[in-house]
Amino acid sequence: MALNVNDANFNDIVKKSDKPVLVDFWAAWCGPCRMIAPIVEELATEMEGKAVITKCDVDASNLAAEYGIRNIPTLLFFKNGEVVDKIVGATSKTVIAEKLNALL
Repeated sequence: MALNVNDANFNDIVKKSDKPVLVDFWAAWCGPCRMIAPIVEELATEMEGKAVITKCDVDASNLAAEYGIRNIPTLLFFKNGEVVDKIVGATSKTVIAEKLNALL
C-alpha cells in the first residue's frame, strides 16, 4: 500500500530514504488522479522492499507549492533525497515502472 506523505513526515519518508521514492501528487476531485491511483497501489505492492511508493494530497499539504506542482497528477521520482525525474499527467503503469526501475 502506498504511504501517505505530508508536511510532517515528508523528510523522514522521502528525503531520508535509502531507496528510490515515487511521490504521487493528487487530489480527490481530480479525475486523472483517480485513473492512476490503482496503478500506484499495484506498484507499491510490486516494488515493496525495492522502492518507496507514496501519495501526497495537494489539498492537505504545502508540498505541491514547494515543488512547483501546477498540474495533477504529477509523479516525482526521488533518489538520495533529490528529485531526479517527473511525469505530469496520467500515464501507463509501464512508463512509471520503467522510470522506477531505472533508479534501482
